[in-house]
Amino acid sequence: MRSDDNRRDVLLVGGGHNGLVCAAYLAKAGLKVTVLERRDVVGGAAVTEEFHPGFRNSVASYTVSLLQPKVIEDLDLHGHGLRVVLRRRNNFLPLPDGGYLLTGGGRTAEEVAKFSRRDAEMLPAYEARLDAMADVLRALALQPPPNVTDGGWLQALPELLRTARLGRQLHALDPALRQDLLDLFTISAAEYLDRWFESGPIKALFGFDGIVGNYASPYAPGTAYVLLHHVFGQANGVKGAWGHAIGGMGAITRAMARAAGAAGAEIRTGQGVERVLVEDARAVGVVTSGGETLRARAVVANVNPKLLYQRLLPAGAVPAATAERMRNWRCGSGTFRMNVALSRAPDFSALPGEGDHLTAGIILAPSLDYMDRAWRDAREHGWSREPIVEMLVPSTLDDSLAPPGMHVASLFCQHVAPELPGGRSWDDHREEVADLMVATVDRHAPGFAASVLGRQVLSPLDLEREFSLVGGDIFHGALSLNQLFSARPMLGQANYRGAIPGLYLCGSGTHPGGGVTGAPGHNAAQVVIADLG
Repeated sequence: MRSDDNRRDVLLVGGGHNGLVCAAYLAKAGLKVTVLERRDVVGGAAVTEEFHPGFRNSVASYTVSLLQPKVIEDLDLHGHGLRVVLRRRNNFLPLPDGGYLLTGGGRTAEEVAKFSRRDAEMLPAYEARLDAMADVLRALALQPPPNVTDGGWLQALPELLRTARLGRQLHALDPALRQDLLDLFTISAAEYLDRWFESGPIKALFGFDGIVGNYASPYAPGTAYVLLHHVFGQANGVKGAWGHAIGGMGAITRAMARAAGAAGAEIRTGQGVERVLVEDARAVGVVTSGGETLRARAVVANVNPKLLYQRLLPAGAVPAATAERMRNWRCGSGTFRMNVALSRAPDFSALPGEGDHLTAGIILAPSLDYMDRAWRDAREHGWSREPIVEMLVPSTLDDSLAPPGMHVASLFCQHVAPELPGGRSWDDHREEVADLMVATVDRHAPGFAASVLGRQVLSPLDLEREFSLVGGDIFHGALSLNQLFSARPMLGQANYRGAIPGLYLCGSGTHPGGGVTGAPGHNAAQVVIADLG
C-alpha cells in the first residue's frame, strides 16, 4: 500500500458542488486542501456531458434557483465563467381537456383567473406569505442550526445562545406567519394549498414542488415543507425565479472548481475513496481505490451520510447511536432521469407552436389526485403507469447545447420505486420505463416520440452507481421533519462535525438539505476553519 507523506490540512471526499464550495472557502482561508473525486470530472450530479453526438445537457441536476448568492459572490463564480439566464416563463401545465396554465412573465394572475377569479385574487397574499417564510429559511440556510449536545456547559452554551437567537428571529414574525411556518413542517402540500385555492390547476402546479424528488403523495404530511424548500431560492437576484446556466449545470461546478483551484486547492479526479482511515478513534486520512494512503488533519465527506457511515468507515469506528441512526436514515427520492436529443422543438396540443412556454418548467401532472395515484401505483407496481414528468427544453435558452434547429430536453420523472418490488432489477426494466416516459410526453405533444434522435436514461439504480446517490436520492436523505435542521443528519452532528474527531460532513445530508445550493459546503467550511485555525 502506497503512502503519501505530503501532509495536508484537509482531505475532501467527493467533488460535487458542495465539496468544491467547501474546498474553495478552506483554501481561501489558507488551508492546504486536496479534493478526491471518483469520476473523471468534478461536479457530482451537477455536470454537463455529451450524451448523443452533437447534443449536450445537464446530466442529473438540471435547473438553477437555490444556488446561494453569497456563494456566487464570495467565490466570484461569474468571474470564473458562470452566466445564468432566466426562464421567460416559470411553469407550463397542459391539461387533459386541452386547456393550460402558464405562469410567470407578469401574467400569472391573468392565467389563474381563467380557472378561478377568487384564486387570482388570493395569489398575491399567498405569494407574500410564502415569500416571508422563505426569507426565514434563506436567513437560516447559511448558519449551522442549534446542535443538541450531550457535553458539558462549555459545549452547550454556544448552542443555547444560537437557540436564543433563532427564537428571537422567529418571535419577530407575525403570529400568523409563525403558525404557518409550524404547519408547513407538519402538514401536506394538498392541505396547505386547500387553505388558499379552489381550482385544480393552480394546486397541481404549486403542489408539484411538494413531491419533486420526494417519493410521497402530495397528501402526505411533511410535503408542505418540501414545497417551501423549492421556493426559497432565487436566480439573478429575483426571488423565486428559475434560471439556466449557459452550458448547463456543469458550468456552475466548473466555475467552482476554477475558484477552488485559484485559491490553491488541489483537485484529483479518477480517485475514489475506499475507506476513511481511523487511528486512535480519530479520522486521520483516507485509503483511495487505487490503494494509496493519504493523511490530513481533517477529513471532510461530501457524500450521503448513510454511505459515509455504512461503507467508508470501519464498522468498529462508528458509535452505536450513529450506526442505528444510519440504519433508519430514509433515502430514495423516486426519481427517473432522462435526457433526449430532439430533431425539433416539442409541439404541445394545448399551446401549439414555439414560444416562451417552451422555456418554462413543463409539468405533466394535471392534478393532485393524479400525483397521488402515481405514487400509489409506483408503490404497488414499481413505477407509475401514468407517471409525473417535468420537462425542460434548455436549448430554447442556450443554443450551445444542440445543433442548429435541434433541441435537447430534460425529463425529470416521478414516481418510480427506488427498489423494485419482487426482487426485480432496474437493469431489466430501464428501457421499458423510458419508453413510457417518452409516450407520456407524446400524449401532450404528438410527434415528440418520433423526434427523439437519442436518449440518456438514468434509473434510481443508475443514479446510485454513477453519482453515489443512495437509492437515487437527490437530497442525500428525505426532507422529512425528523431529518431536518438540528436532526440532519442526527442530533449531535448538526454542526457539520462527524461522529469521531477529525471527521466533518459537508453534503446535502446536512443542513439545509438538498438542491444545488452550496450552503452545506459554505457552512461546513466555516466550522473546519474555526477548528483548524
